[in-house]
Amino acid sequence: MTSSPSISDTAYSHVPVSLGDRAYNILIGAGLLPNAGGLIKPVLRTPRVAIITDETVAALHLTTLQQSLNAAGIDNFPIILAPGESTKSLSVYSDLMSKLLDSRLQRDEAIIAFGGGVIGDIAGFAASTLRRGIDFIQIPTTLLSQVDSSVGGKTGINAAQGKNLIGAFYQPRLVLADVGLLESLPNREILAGYAEVVKYGLLGDFAFFEWLEANGKKVISGDIAARIAAVETSVRTKAHIVAEDEREGGVRALLNLGHTFGHALEAETGYGSRMIHGEAVALGMIMAAELSVQMDLLSRQDILRIRQHFAEVGLPCKVPSISGVDWQAETLLAHMRQDKKIVGGRLTLILMKEIGSAFATQAVSEADILSVITDELASA
Repeated sequence: MTSSPSISDTAYSHVPVSLGDRAYNILIGAGLLPNAGGLIKPVLRTPRVAIITDETVAALHLTTLQQSLNAAGIDNFPIILAPGESTKSLSVYSDLMSKLLDSRLQRDEAIIAFGGGVIGDIAGFAASTLRRGIDFIQIPTTLLSQVDSSVGGKTGINAAQGKNLIGAFYQPRLVLADVGLLESLPNREILAGYAEVVKYGLLGDFAFFEWLEANGKKVISGDIAARIAAVETSVRTKAHIVAEDEREGGVRALLNLGHTFGHALEAETGYGSRMIHGEAVALGMIMAAELSVQMDLLSRQDILRIRQHFAEVGLPCKVPSISGVDWQAETLLAHMRQDKKIVGGRLTLILMKEIGSAFATQAVSEADILSVITDELASA
């Protein structure tokens, strides 16, 4: 879908998401946060915003954002939530909505989602439902949210039955991806985000996968130019797909490579810190690749190459042993049956014909899925 990116010292670039009257830009660079007020103000109808963030991000970066908004003449107030996947719940959503209504945030004002994927999802969902929809801006603070969840308008919260089962497609007015914010992240979070980066190479861009084989360690270790290049290439791919298929009726399903398996792993671990989203997606992509091999679609050479790259950069290649988790193939398959992409009672899975060539299919039996899960659990 794209060509191999070039690493430069460009500090600022933008990627458009072409959706007619709901089009918006993704701004990518280092050091954007201190200038956020000036970048955000042109998209606001009224200069008043609620900042929804979490305790971790607030301690590190909230002062900088508020100073920038104040300097631009944007009235603002924060709502600080607990960090972690458990925040994406009906109870937290209900409390958040009460606070937004108490603040008298109006329809012509806006919400800033300032955090990782959890904050982006719940803040975006709140924006989609408050007064039947108000504007919101995404300032993603993790690699995973910069390359994936902040772009494309998927918002939502989790239910006891599964992840992201309550939500809406609701596009932001602007996305500010400041790669400088990634410097405060632990390596585990960087690797989790990198899983989503490599996904774009696997699903439709072999040249990008080759680039990552050569530069992935730079992205993970903190090279600013490499991070900008990786984020920009990833979001260009996603922006192109979203513009073609906003509501996941066709090609956008490719972005779920590894996610159906991954969500099952997350569900079994309770959507907590024992296995975070990017780790689950990495393992899910391995399972999807192995299923592709089992169905004589993907070559054994390609799956070995994928596993080798994951191992070289530090992504998980095998389902880990986790205290208190009794991995059972049947249980994971049961979680998969709650997937949002089930049509006519059949799972939609994303498989690969080769690296850089993925496709969606429902022509996979549960027996084949179970076989792959069983084999992966046995090799752990």
